[in-house]
Amino acid sequence: MSSRLSDAQLAKISRLFDAVPQLQELGDRFAAAGHELALVGGPVRDALLERTGNDWDFATSAHPDTIEALLTGWADAIWDMGRNFGTIGCRKAGAQFEITTYRTDTYEVDSRRPDVEFGDTLEGDLSRRDFTINAMAITLADRTFVDPFDGLSDLAASVIRTPVTPEQSFDDDPLRMMRAARFAAQLDFEVAPDVFAAMEQMRGRLSIVSAERVRDEFNKLILSSNPRKGLRVLVDTKLADEFLPELAAMILERDEHHRHKDVYEHSLTVLDQAIELEGRLGGPDLVVRLAALLHDIGKPKTRKFVEGGVVTFHHHDVVGAKLARKRLKALRYSNDEIDAVSELIELHLRFHGYGTGDWSDSAVRRYVRDAGDELERLHILTRADCTTRNQRKAARLRASYDHLEERIAYLAQEEELSAMRPDLDGNQIIEILGISPGREVGEAYKFLLDLRMDMGPMSQESATEALKSWWAART
Repeated sequence: MSSRLSDAQLAKISRLFDAVPQLQELGDRFAAAGHELALVGGPVRDALLERTGNDWDFATSAHPDTIEALLTGWADAIWDMGRNFGTIGCRKAGAQFEITTYRTDTYEVDSRRPDVEFGDTLEGDLSRRDFTINAMAITLADRTFVDPFDGLSDLAASVIRTPVTPEQSFDDDPLRMMRAARFAAQLDFEVAPDVFAAMEQMRGRLSIVSAERVRDEFNKLILSSNPRKGLRVLVDTKLADEFLPELAAMILERDEHHRHKDVYEHSLTVLDQAIELEGRLGGPDLVVRLAALLHDIGKPKTRKFVEGGVVTFHHHDVVGAKLARKRLKALRYSNDEIDAVSELIELHLRFHGYGTGDWSDSAVRRYVRDAGDELERLHILTRADCTTRNQRKAARLRASYDHLEERIAYLAQEEELSAMRPDLDGNQIIEILGISPGREVGEAYKFLLDLRMDMGPMSQESATEALKSWWAART
């Protein structure tokens, strides 16, 4: 192995091979057939950083047909969905590997799909990698460390730099501009000045990348350990304007009396605080993070200055929910994700009507009913949305929300709030009123549901009497 690695670094690589014996098995198998096989990119970077990774990417001199033949008889399963891009995947003893022929990728000016050409050397393949820290490799047969672009130094300096000029790299694949922001967030690295400048200059090239790829890259950033850092890179380079212009739009010009918070900075802080509360959901949650980031995107469109220099944002919750729905749809998020994020944004102010805790049981039931499956996420978002520096006010808001959650828990235990339904079902409504299935049954059902939320559980006799009274008054 290369002497450029310190003893500590050599030990990290050795532990990697000890932990995944399939690496040496694969290397020996390809070498015996006269082909070079190297572990490349993220796995090498993560091993040197002592980060746990799940992706095993390899580059080889063998072409796809040969790769498949060499894996046959060794791998437990093989798939070839990436054959057109030179990639064959396999699984062995629970680990998944992707092996790709040395290649170069380039985009035509207006194309969303890269042109793929096979290459001849490992160094040539590494030159097409996005960043120097991902352009390091270890040849498996002899465990030689290959680092033609000095990624090791950039790794030590925590810098994101490209193997070739940033302009050439981003021209080859514009999505790399988003990856720079993502790695800043994931690794807590700094983007090199020339890379930063190229991102700003070439941001329009992102338009040729499919919405799905942009969305997936953004998700990786938002789910990283430090999304704030990556988001700042996106906004400061104006790259965010290409796919999420509402983000930078939250940087509102402050009024002379500073009567409102910086919405952009506030939203980043809400995101940070939501992440701190994600343990309630068992770990990182995309919907919570998107809702936290976007919960105030309706403010720029609703801001008004009224008498006395007061700033208002009336109905920014409703407007924000609509904006979020439109933007997430354009980015091809799933309907479930769009519905959940939009609902949380629309509900994020509801708690502020709770005041000193004087909500009726009916209001608490409606809060739970309106939140539905998103109740736990709404708890997180509402708590995270408190960014005041006034410690007394912050403590008062926390205590008030604690009280609301206690009341929800009590009512849930007493009344099974999570399964809240009218005291009579559709069949009973039809039988009691002597009507046929249709719109009137739905109206009766809604009446009983509202009654259930206002009054709490009722006996079947009381519900029947109320239904008949409502029907008589209606007819």
